[in-house]
Amino acid sequence: MIARNPMRAAELVRAFPGSRALVADLASRSLESALAALDWVPPRLDSVINVAGTTELESVADLTADSFLETLTTNLLSPVVLTRWALPALREARGAVVFVNSTAALTVNPGWAAYAAAKAGLRAIADALRAEEATHGVRVTSVFPSRTATPLQEHVRQQEAGTYDPSRYMNPATVAAQIVNALDLPGDAVVAEIVLRPAQR
Repeated sequence: MIARNPMRAAELVRAFPGSRALVADLASRSLESALAALDWVPPRLDSVINVAGTTELESVADLTADSFLETLTTNLLSPVVLTRWALPALREARGAVVFVNSTAALTVNPGWAAYAAAKAGLRAIADALRAEEATHGVRVTSVFPSRTATPLQEHVRQQEAGTYDPSRYMNPATVAAQIVNALDLPGDAVVAEIVLRPAQR
């Protein structure tokens, strides 16, 4: 598992006995150097799930280069760097890569330009990687969840000056179940894309 600091890494290892946590900040533009300096690299990986993300809503008129780069670093650059670092171990295991994307990559609303641009870029990365790694047996899945009841969604609703009602959104466990289904698929097929939206209630 990837943790942003040693304290969080220790928490994860306690929560999941037998696991190993690597410290690397996915919001840092020096992630590549941090991964290269790690004293342990897994020889085999069955899967890599890229799920980290950040959302700061801004209109294009208000978007600064710094805020745009911050969004791109966490949501686009870091998943690319982490996946590339893991590719030898994924190839060895004929494993799978999951990019947890967003329906913002498919339909863009006002104020979502930076986030949507990063997620659209992530879709392109996934499509290219799927084609490039097929001969190595590495499967690549993009998951596009709509609004999900997470702290990130609560933060989004604050920015939208709206109320946060978790019952209106998907349960994170629902999204996780679809990811597990894609990972558990027999090796003769790949789930290329999954789009998930809250059911009408």
